[in-house]
Amino acid sequence: MSDITDARQARLRTLTQIPVALLRTMRPRQWVKNGMVFVGLVFDAQMFDLQATARVAVAFVLFCLVAGTVYIINDLADLERDRLHPRKRYRPLPAGELPVSVAVAAGVLLPLITLGIAAWFSPPLALTLLGYLLLQLAYSFWLKNVVLIDVLVIGAGFLLRVVAGVVVIEVARFSPWLYVVTGFASLFFAVGKRRQELLLLNDRAEAVRPAYRSYTPALLDEMLRMVTTGTLLAYTLYTFEAHPERPFMLLTIPFALYGIMRYLYVIHVQGKGSAPDEVLLEDIPLMVTILLWGLVVVGVLYLS
Repeated sequence: MSDITDARQARLRTLTQIPVALLRTMRPRQWVKNGMVFVGLVFDAQMFDLQATARVAVAFVLFCLVAGTVYIINDLADLERDRLHPRKRYRPLPAGELPVSVAVAAGVLLPLITLGIAAWFSPPLALTLLGYLLLQLAYSFWLKNVVLIDVLVIGAGFLLRVVAGVVVIEVARFSPWLYVVTGFASLFFAVGKRRQELLLLNDRAEAVRPAYRSYTPALLDEMLRMVTTGTLLAYTLYTFEAHPERPFMLLTIPFALYGIMRYLYVIHVQGKGSAPDEVLLEDIPLMVTILLWGLVVVGVLYLS
């Protein structure tokens, strides 16, 4: 009787652990990046429009499911390399917590279901999600190993997040300058991540990601300077070109400047940045800066 009970408990643990391992593989902590879907809603001053907010919230959920699918497929493609990585080897797939067969089934069924719902909800959203999925699949199997193109694809992914939130509502005051800001800011984080990963992996860098054979710390530092300058200039131009009737948007520039400088401090002094999402969620000064920046932006756009 005890053997039967133990077997049942083992099966129950397995049935519980697999969904949890699958969810972990979909990286819910990194879904914070999909918050870029709300950019169009917020900066078009529709945040308090319940119908518009609900539509963008649906787009956010669908984008998270597609992004989760990409992480599953990426882990399947990088299974052997991740086992060599000091941190990635603890992910469910390389650690053996998630069966490969379950990951393959989820990687096939999840996007089909998600894109089907998106097509019913908003055809332009479905096309955006499909474009993101195809771009990320090309990245997982090919483009991530192409020097320079790999970071540009990351920037394109963030732009598609913004597009996904714009196409589900009617925008009247949304500025294309936000696409420029988004592109430069995403490259800022992507290049910073590449730099820190290269330093962290050292001699194992090329084995983990072949593109690293073409990168050097000096090159990545130059690229980081370029995109840092581009990010700040693009945001500064946005504040007065997109909102000439709201000059108080210029008050948000010091927060953007400090946020960029703080992130550079985290990279160069604290040696972090290989996981930007963790930095944004764990660095208290940076979190406070983002919160204050957001409050000032909302105050200027909605109260002035």
